[in-house]
Amino acid sequence: MDRLAHGSAFVNNNNRLIGLTFDLKDTYLAAGYSEIEAAEFDRADTIDSIDEALRSLGYQTDRIGNIKQLVSRLHNGDRWDLVFNICEGMHGIGREAQVPGLLDAYQIPYVFSDTVACAVTLHKGMTKDVVRAAGVATPDYAVVNQIADAEEIRMTFPLFAKPIAEGTSKGISARSKINDATQLEEVCRDLLAQHGQPVLVERFLPGREFTVGIVGTGEDAVALATMEIQLSKGPHSEAYSYHNKANWEELVHYSLLPAGELRSAVEALSLQAWRALGCRDGGRIDVRLDENGKPGFIEVNPLAGMHPQRSDLPMMAAMANIPYARMLGMIMESAEKRISEQATSASRQAA
Repeated sequence: MDRLAHGSAFVNNNNRLIGLTFDLKDTYLAAGYSEIEAAEFDRADTIDSIDEALRSLGYQTDRIGNIKQLVSRLHNGDRWDLVFNICEGMHGIGREAQVPGLLDAYQIPYVFSDTVACAVTLHKGMTKDVVRAAGVATPDYAVVNQIADAEEIRMTFPLFAKPIAEGTSKGISARSKINDATQLEEVCRDLLAQHGQPVLVERFLPGREFTVGIVGTGEDAVALATMEIQLSKGPHSEAYSYHNKANWEELVHYSLLPAGELRSAVEALSLQAWRALGCRDGGRIDVRLDENGKPGFIEVNPLAGMHPQRSDLPMMAAMANIPYARMLGMIMESAEKRISEQATSASRQAA
């Protein structure tokens, strides 16, 4: 773990003001949104944990809030040295790119992926277009924009269907694994109506499932840890569904994948996808094995959950004996380094 032993550079940051942008679940519930609509958003104790960890690293912090609160603060003339952005957004397929785009317009640097990466990676079809073009193994797929598209799919069953731009497994259920054309049409019709967006249909991979935690950017990115996701027997046993995630303490068993050829293969594929998509600083890649035991890219999360006990990235860091504050220090180091390099490059070009 020596290559991950970061954090020592973050003890003298007293003059660095870090703004925190986030979508607080309670704010949206109070505004009348449903539990499902607000499922991706953060609990207050998540923001408390991030704030406390950043302060322990020597930073000053300023809680900004969601995009509308950010707009107000910017209008009032407030600025920050760096923004720690975990806003998921509420409306539109490009919603995760809204805060990065706004910060870009004001030339305020921020932690995590940029506007392009956030926009592309929320659209699961475009994500797979990019990783496949980069040579990353991923199951065959098709995008259903209207129900007639489902009739044109010629992939071999079983298949798997999910909304093209949702997180927290919204829209994924026991029905997501599809065994015939009739079921395919029924599920796609329901998902199109319920979520108002296209449906990604891909070949179902029957093997083990993993999520890989990544910190860093570009060639500096490394796999923090790889965690296996094992589902309890029952109707949701073949899909890491919204139901499973909501009841993870009873229905899901998590464990670190030990060192060996399998972990090396899973992590190599994940890092290849991470770099191809231009993701930055920290996040997760989801991987599943096919019938021959070969890993395939499933999804990327460039804005991974940050709750110390409930979110996958901090969970696997803790399993790997990496404290929460140290994990955040590694993410901040990645952001600080690339911003410094960008500034140096800009100065050279101007000279």
